[in-house]
Amino acid sequence: MNKVISKLTEAGYQAVVGLEVHVQLNTQSKIFSSDPNTSDAEANENISVISLGHPGTLPVLNREVVEKAILLGLACDCEITRINHFARKSYFYPDLPKGYQTTQDKTPICIGGEVALFGGNFQQSTVELHHIHMEEDAGKSIHEDGSSTLIDLNRAGTPLVEIVTEPSIKGPDEAAAFLQEIRRIVRYLEISEANMEKGELRCDANISIMPIGSEKLGNKVEVKNMNSFSNVRRAITFELNRQLALLQKKKMIDIETRTFDPVTGSTASMRFKETMNDYRYFPCPDLPPVVIESNYLEGLRSRMKDTPDKFRALFSTTYQLSDYDVALLTEEKETALYFKTLCQRVDNKKTAANFLNGAVKGLMNELGLSINELTVSPERMAGLVDLIEKGQLNLNVATQSVLPAMVKTDKTAFQIAEEKDLLSVDDSSEIEQIVSEVLLSLPKEVEAFKKGKKKLMGLFMGEVMKKSRGKAGPKQVQEVLNKLLSK
Repeated sequence: MNKVISKLTEAGYQAVVGLEVHVQLNTQSKIFSSDPNTSDAEANENISVISLGHPGTLPVLNREVVEKAILLGLACDCEITRINHFARKSYFYPDLPKGYQTTQDKTPICIGGEVALFGGNFQQSTVELHHIHMEEDAGKSIHEDGSSTLIDLNRAGTPLVEIVTEPSIKGPDEAAAFLQEIRRIVRYLEISEANMEKGELRCDANISIMPIGSEKLGNKVEVKNMNSFSNVRRAITFELNRQLALLQKKKMIDIETRTFDPVTGSTASMRFKETMNDYRYFPCPDLPPVVIESNYLEGLRSRMKDTPDKFRALFSTTYQLSDYDVALLTEEKETALYFKTLCQRVDNKKTAANFLNGAVKGLMNELGLSINELTVSPERMAGLVDLIEKGQLNLNVATQSVLPAMVKTDKTAFQIAEEKDLLSVDDSSEIEQIVSEVLLSLPKEVEAFKKGKKKLMGLFMGEVMKKSRGKAGPKQVQEVLNKLLSK
């Protein structure tokens, strides 16, 4: 159990965390205009009279935004709202020229739902969602040295979905795991790249503590400026410790907004929290209702085949792989698809998982390639895995010689191994001859082994494999060594 959770429990309190997660959608244009939706433009290049909030301009909803929001809702088992309305949320910042944000208030496109947590011993198996709604992003304020502030409105109007959880997350580890799963889901759905360092996935945390068993929530503090999973965990941990210390000193916890400093690992007060009434929500008069028809919804539902939880269920239940293997194989959609195709062509799924997570991943890191850039198809990779599984190719030889050669040619693993004379020696007499020569060259070590120094078996194995250039099968070598050393 997380240390701060143990500390709270001992003091008779429990953590209550809710998250508000903004995900930038990777549509070609912005949510209400035809301005390009890109992050690599010069400052204030992707703008128009709509982005600038000129009087008399009218927004037009981007259909692709609605589609991607629904896909996310279906992946999270949400109820899809059939009649959607947009609202104006009033607040005044330099990076919001209109003086209001166009968002959803009373009719968010997705209601309820949940996200399953994966990857650890958590206090809860799922996180409940309150809703998901569509809205536009604001521009960006750039604070230079001194008193100057620059405004870049390229981001103004970028389409967002905001995922709002119930106040039911039980700790910092669970919050970080939830965010990681959200990133996996949106990447699998291909609706966002969700890079936190680029601001494509942003998170605010609402944090409070209350007596164990109480039904009344404690005073809530919102924490902003967390740009990594680690920082989300650190910020929530610090804030829970801070709030507990205040209560133990009989002090009041202020309802406020605080910012997280990643350098010090602490939060600091920004402002007292606005209430919902401060935003003065009212229906947007420029946008008609959005009606989601049944046929359209069912068409989107049929596209919900590739989600992280479905691959995890296949790999763990059908293929009987460990949680560790499953976690590595499902972190990225491309890897999961590759492995699924590979497993359709090999018998031993565990051997395939070990090779992909070990040798293949190592080579990809060395060459700086993604699984899609690797020139070895699942079909060719299956041939290599089969050679290893059947004992025709030593694992080290496959890793060091055959796999790198497959990246540079379209030949099969068998063709490469045969050309390089790397196929394992299966002639027992030849193996016995190699083992005998190794033992004869190490008389002192053989004598020490027979006197009880059994660790020398590793030395003998290594020398035999070296002499056979990795072609001798380890199992056969072990058997022959045991036979000759017992004499």
